[in-house]
Amino acid sequence: MSPNLPRQAEVVDRTEESPSTFTLHLRLTDGAPYRFDPGQFNMLYLHGAGEVAISIVAGDAQAGVLTHTIRALGRVTKGLQQLGVGEHIGLRGPFGQGWPMQQAQGRDLVIVTGGLGCAPAVSIVHHVLDQRTRYGRLSILQGVKHTDDLIWREQYAAWAQLPNTQVLLAADVAAPGWRGHVGQVTALFDQLELDAPRSSAMLCGPEPMMQAAAEQLHARGLTADAIFLSMERNMQCAIGHCGHCQIGPDFVCRDGPVFPWPRLRPLLGVRGF
Repeated sequence: MSPNLPRQAEVVDRTEESPSTFTLHLRLTDGAPYRFDPGQFNMLYLHGAGEVAISIVAGDAQAGVLTHTIRALGRVTKGLQQLGVGEHIGLRGPFGQGWPMQQAQGRDLVIVTGGLGCAPAVSIVHHVLDQRTRYGRLSILQGVKHTDDLIWREQYAAWAQLPNTQVLLAADVAAPGWRGHVGQVTALFDQLELDAPRSSAMLCGPEPMMQAAAEQLHARGLTADAIFLSMERNMQCAIGHCGHCQIGPDFVCRDGPVFPWPRLRPLLGVRGF
């Protein structure tokens, strides 16, 4: 199908993750198969409001359901927040380059995320758990500004109980009863069970966090080409035509959102990029 034409999707379920964050479970009404790679995104179209790029959190091929977790920040996302079960939206995708899951087979995986940056990272976890014997140790490090911002707490707790899996959580500001680390997510590296030569790292979240995390992981022995970042930009067309998401010579929608760190390292932290 043309990437310019949206397909109709029905809201079959929804979950309120927090006052500003919600999850839509969508099923394409045409019944056509839908395949995606972890780390790719869809363009969700709401009639009368516009279109927005949203990472794919999970997909159930048997049920034909796609999951998107969204923070209500602008006109389109606030409109999507008002949708109920049975209502319809437009969907284009999947777009972009996803995580290098095939390249990472046989290696330990270190996932570092910040804020709602955890959404594209969750697709990694689902993929690894579906094909668990193909990957080594799984380490999940999640940081938030405030403990109230942490969604999917039950999911993190369940993952922490799995064999060969480490879950570490951090918050800059902690509410009473918080058992995780108080401070930045990069401070969790001191607790990380890391076999650097056989590890790959996948990072998503605020760019300063990813920049610091990549540098620290590299200093701890990870090779630069084993570190990958998922970037966010103003992706309006998803096919590299409008130019709004350009970063250096690349377009995030077409050449990313997942990039190898050496490709981005000279651009991170540079004004204008």
